[in-house]
Amino acid sequence: QVQLVESGGGLVQPGGSLRLSCVASGFTFNDYGMSWHRQAPGKSREVVAIITYNGGGTMYADSVKGRFTISRDNAKNSVYLQMDSLKPEDTAVYYCKLGNYRGTNYWGQGTQVTVSS
Repeated sequence: QVQLVESGGGLVQPGGSLRLSCVASGFTFNDYGMSWHRQAPGKSREVVAIITYNGGGTMYADSVKGRFTISRDNAKNSVYLQMDSLKPEDTAVYYCKLGNYRGTNYWGQGTQVTVSS
């Protein structure tokens, strides 16, 4: 079965960096695009970044452009989110997602990112 396991969250000061990882299993990873999403308290979940199946194309939310970088390593069945110049408004639970795999969206369990001094 499909499994997505995120890691790398934590507490960081404003201006700091974190690198999130998502390890996937249960499907042919290099056939599918992947994405990162986040949900802050009291807000709906929003897309942060998307990457194509081969890493050749990426897209970012305006709020993170120039600060976040999505990447993938198909040999390791992994997708990453490098987050630099973090702001308090980046505080959220971050999720990786496999979209529309055999008609179903799959989410990881999430990893908490807190940006605070």
